[in-house]
Amino acid sequence: MKCSELKQKDVINICSCRTLGVVADLEFDCCTGCVLSLIVPGPSRICNLLGRDGDYVIPWSCVKQIGEDIVLVEIMEEKFFHKI
Repeated sequence: MKCSELKQKDVINICSCRTLGVVADLEFDCCTGCVLSLIVPGPSRICNLLGRDGDYVIPWSCVKQIGEDIVLVEIMEEKFFHKI
């Protein structure tokens, strides 16, 4: 799978059955080339006018399945939400 294909997929948390957003970026280890985490922009503030509060940084180990249209993850959202 190409990185650009992964970036088009919705991320769904199977713990809360909520859509977190779309994969925006990947974090990887330069030495090994392994993906460390997915970065998903957090919810926006008032009507997208004031930006957003932060991003979800989801460890690769929390990715449970990658399908045609979605990525299923299992996380406690408040633990992996990083404020900007």
